[in-house]
Amino acid sequence: MVPHRVSCRVVGVSEAWFYKWRRRPDEPTKREVRRARLEERIIHFFTESGGTYGSPRITLDLWGEGWQVSVNTVAEIMAELGLQGRKPPRRRSLTRQGKRKAAPDLVNRRFDAVAPDVLWYGDMTEIETGEGKIYLATVIDAFSRRCLGYAMGEHHDAALVGASLKMATTTRGGRRDGTIFHSGRGSEGGFNWSSQHFDLGGGRRGHGGLESEDQRYSGEAASAVAR
Repeated sequence: MVPHRVSCRVVGVSEAWFYKWRRRPDEPTKREVRRARLEERIIHFFTESGGTYGSPRITLDLWGEGWQVSVNTVAEIMAELGLQGRKPPRRRSLTRQGKRKAAPDLVNRRFDAVAPDVLWYGDMTEIETGEGKIYLATVIDAFSRRCLGYAMGEHHDAALVGASLKMATTTRGGRRDGTIFHSGRGSEGGFNWSSQHFDLGGGRRGHGGLESEDQRYSGEAASAVAR
């Protein structure tokens, strides 16, 4: 039998590493168990989407379950598993553009406030990832500059804006009487305020730059959809 010392020298490893490997437990490590569970959830979300979800969207679903994982890690695992999302056919817009009258600008380009919850303003940020773009919608209180709500998704649509507003109203404890929400004219989002009767549970809209596109704002997107 060849001595362990000689074998280790031949393969280029230390004896200490060899004995550590020899004493390893037969059961998988916590890291291996976590990896296996993560792969299982990635496969689940990919299959559930009909093979259309890429790593950014699957990462969002994993975050929703409480996983702490990056988009790049999900992309690497998907590549190892041979999973590649495909884009679904683009739906044709059935909404005419530019036909709706914009709501009045209640802010008049003044973005200061004398107290919390007098004025909120929205912002949409585009984030580049290895698998494509994701979008971050935020709702900021003009008085404290605190971020009250946020949401991330693959599309800059009404559902994303609505989800961020839902979080903001929840952060403030529910109904907000008299709060003005301001969004920049021409902002992304596909949200038409007047047709959806959105009032933040009592708030008013700053102005109507969010024209309707493919998607509609629904009660499932946010609890702040009024009557």
